[in-house]
Amino acid sequence: MSENEAMANAQQMLVSTFFVADAAFGLDTACIQEVVRVGDITQVHHASPYLLGVMNLRGRIATVIDLSIKMELGRTEIGEKSRILILDCEGEQIGLLVQYVSDAISIDAAAIRPAPENVRRAQGKYVKGVFETEDRLIALLDTDGVLAMEDPRETTW
Repeated sequence: MSENEAMANAQQMLVSTFFVADAAFGLDTACIQEVVRVGDITQVHHASPYLLGVMNLRGRIATVIDLSIKMELGRTEIGEKSRILILDCEGEQIGLLVQYVSDAISIDAAAIRPAPENVRRAQGKYVKGVFETEDRLIALLDTDGVLAMEDPRETTW
């Protein structure tokens, strides 16, 4: 591979796109360990409303968050297309419930623009930036913002 090809690949980013409350979001696929169907979720009592519970992933326990509730966009109606994106957060498995997963697309990292001001005010801590595809504008999810604890009782995942 030539130096120019290596630089071009370094600037490319593979992004998984998905929907939350009918809004398009993306997440760097390097952050996603796997995508699973919604299975049995055991409720955790006295947890924050966005924390749906825990699920068993082949012997590993994953905490499941309703991304829509976390982002104050309502509650995700679980359906046939609903999926859980499994991420690793400091050694713990965290699942993000999404309405449905769309595509994995390669984008040029330079194409990511700052989120519009109205998005920064409303969802700024959850969005790193935005990028455009042929048919839609996609908000790039900031996993640090999404996974940040908001309740003082929550000290770790």
